[in-house]
Amino acid sequence: MPKSTLFNTFKRILKRACLDEGLRIHSLRHTYAVLMLEAGADIKFVQEQLGHGSVQITSDVYAHISKKLEKRNIDRYEEYTANILGSNNLKSGDVWGTPQKN
Repeated sequence: MPKSTLFNTFKRILKRACLDEGLRIHSLRHTYAVLMLEAGADIKFVQEQLGHGSVQITSDVYAHISKKLEKRNIDRYEEYTANILGSNNLKSGDVWGTPQKN
């Protein structure tokens, strides 16, 4: 398919969808990657889908984009460490089940 056909079709789609006609078709690639990561897809899978040479490239480009990813990873870490400590009842500031004194 000629590039011009692809780009012209994409412009028509943007217009019909009342989206900014200045969006580049490459934006679809970025959107796909971010949505996949936010949905919980493994970064290795996303790397293969995008055809990047390494996971590091994918991570460098996309991992910092979404605050959802950051929050999800922090939540997973907190849940994991709470399970290690044997209590899901630990409150912020508790260390090994003993409240901190201020």
